[in-house]
Amino acid sequence: MNINYSENNNLTLVGKVVSEKKFSHEIYGEKFYLFDIEIPRLSEISDIIPVTISERLIDEEKLSIGARVLIKGQFRSYNSYENEKNKLILTVFAKDIVFESELSEEEREDIKKQQLSNEVILMGYICKKPVYRQTPFGREIADILIAVNRAYNKSDYIPAIAWGRTARFCQNMEPGTEVKVVGRVQSRKYEKKHEDGTVESKTAYELSIGSLEVVNEKENSEESKKASDEETAV
Repeated sequence: MNINYSENNNLTLVGKVVSEKKFSHEIYGEKFYLFDIEIPRLSEISDIIPVTISERLIDEEKLSIGARVLIKGQFRSYNSYENEKNKLILTVFAKDIVFESELSEEEREDIKKQQLSNEVILMGYICKKPVYRQTPFGREIADILIAVNRAYNKSDYIPAIAWGRTARFCQNMEPGTEVKVVGRVQSRKYEKKHEDGTVESKTAYELSIGSLEVVNEKENSEESKKASDEETAV
């Protein structure tokens, strides 16, 4: 069976470069670098998202702090071993980068109309039972881990968060359920308390779900197969 793995994981980001690039790793002589881009939300809060990019795509003169870029690629994960502990690292993997100065007026208008400043489309499988909860203010949330297949028998494990009626819809999903989700990459700051009493500020990255659909679900009605919530815009 021929599988187009690029269809499982598609991402488009438009934002401003807010850090200098730094070396990440090297594979078969090809160097990869990391930099951060800032993407404002409708609520005027901004997400700061890490981007991994090959040296082949870097234009040294244009890739500088303050440059506005359009990035197409995938939302990926990998395991990092630090202090004998396994840690899941999330990053945007850039397959193409276009600088705002290279866009035509028509392309800029299309981006505005389609609101593609931050959009991710994933096809994958629920890894474990979603965790449903309510905040002290009564807001419904479900934490989900989605496995997205990649070539060469690899998978990306993407933490996702659903809201409102989408969260209620997800809470009873069984591991192995195939889903299609559309959302945005979100950065979230939190504080981690250590055993010695010190507190460390950290940043988590996840997919904030805008809509979710169960794939190949025959017995459910169209209403129960698909869920969306406007709360994810804030």
